[in-house]
Amino acid sequence: MNTAAPRKGATRTADIPADILDALSHGTLQSATLAEGLALDQAVLLRTVFPDLPPLAQAAAASVCQLGILKRMAGIGAILFETYGDAGTTRCLTHPSDTVRGWACFMTGAHPTRELPQRLAAIRPLADDPHFGVREWAWMAIRPHLVQQLHHAVKLLTPWTAQPSPYLRRFACEALRPRGVWSAHITALKQHPEHALPILEALHADPSPYVQDSVANWLNDAAKDQPDWVRQLCHQWQQHRPGDATRRICQRALRNLK
Repeated sequence: MNTAAPRKGATRTADIPADILDALSHGTLQSATLAEGLALDQAVLLRTVFPDLPPLAQAAAASVCQLGILKRMAGIGAILFETYGDAGTTRCLTHPSDTVRGWACFMTGAHPTRELPQRLAAIRPLADDPHFGVREWAWMAIRPHLVQQLHHAVKLLTPWTAQPSPYLRRFACEALRPRGVWSAHITALKQHPEHALPILEALHADPSPYVQDSVANWLNDAAKDQPDWVRQLCHQWQQHRPGDATRRICQRALRNLK
């Protein structure tokens, strides 16, 4: 895994130098921005990392590479898991490319029989990845499984809120945002946000701004459907001399409410 100092990457596809784009597409460089992650050629990357991919899988991947980014990542993950199984996931887990590690996220999501506790255990190192993109792919990849067993998911994720890593604490919150980013809404949490209170309560004074932003965005999502509930919860949290973290969360949570 690349541990060099962060590189200032391009924020627009048109601004990405050809040599950087080539390195990204051949898996020798991590993306430094979302624009770089979106611009790299995943078909080239796939051939580079898996030169032994069978022809039928290559053809399927070529079609998937024409899709939007989320469907592209999920599609390649499914193809790789079907072809290589857990051994393929292992090949991706520590690859220098953040996109390849992102495929590992979706391979974990593609496993057809793994129970939710085992799926969370498998995604944990990716949820704690140093790269921002991998951490996002991690929750997106298993969110559908969390939604299918929502109450069980809340129970399993609540202990993550006490982990030393802010990445894992954020994952516990971000994975179940009612509206989320690039993901289907969770109707049950739009209607009953209180189901996630064990997670929200545990994080309402988290010292990390990275986690605070996730909690605030969670509540901002909820406020679109249950504004009074969000107001009441923030009012409750701000009683009895709240700290700076709680005040910041509530301010950002209520930013779209009048």
